[in-house]
Amino acid sequence: MEKRLSVHMQSDAVERGLKIMKILLLEDDMELCSSIQEELQKAGYVVDCCYDGETAMIHALHTEYGYDLAVVDRMLPIIDGMTIIKAMRQKEIAIPVIIITGMAELNDRIEGLDNGADDYLVKPFHIPELLARIRALIRRPAEIRQETCTRFSDLSFNQTEHILSCGTNSLLLTARESEVLSVFINRPQSLVSREQLIYKIWGTDTDIVPGNVDNYISFLRKRLREIGSGCEIRTVYGAGYKLEGKNAPSSV
Repeated sequence: MEKRLSVHMQSDAVERGLKIMKILLLEDDMELCSSIQEELQKAGYVVDCCYDGETAMIHALHTEYGYDLAVVDRMLPIIDGMTIIKAMRQKEIAIPVIIITGMAELNDRIEGLDNGADDYLVKPFHIPELLARIRALIRRPAEIRQETCTRFSDLSFNQTEHILSCGTNSLLLTARESEVLSVFINRPQSLVSREQLIYKIWGTDTDIVPGNVDNYISFLRKRLREIGSGCEIRTVYGAGYKLEGKNAPSSV
């Protein structure tokens, strides 16, 4: 009955001209993987599962599979999930990636996000929370892609491809980094508070803590340095942040 419901939802989406979202699920615990797959299919997604890192690497790096999002267990056998995510980003595969793992320390979270993941969910977790995070990641990019390329000062940002450039230097941002940068580059030199960022990126129904926002600001500052940009995301203490152009005066 549940499988028929999933097929019906997918058929309905096709009839309405909607894109069916395809998810790559990498999880070596077969029982957990089956449970997650079942719930994702009930929600109308097409889901491919891999149980080891070697098979997962093949699926993750072949763009012809057409995945819209990947859910990756960090501790996969043969090849670990972090290595797979790094390989995806090096190949400029910019689909959103959610890490699911039992590694809950702050440094583990930072390492995961800093190496290409867009979200980090610690086991054990509730499936409805995973579904909510998936909806957030696949919904937001469609809302911010009103213009393919946005320019400010010495920056050029392709919001569709998640590519940030300065002169001849360019790099690929994660989906979440792209969302955060889009808020700033579409409102350059304007003050953006933490609360505004949380609302625009994660929505009102979220338990994200302010420190997570600070992490993404830190990531973007690092990206700007990597491409040699004179732009900077400055902290306006007690108020928020603003993206300032090359040679802009310091904020107080």
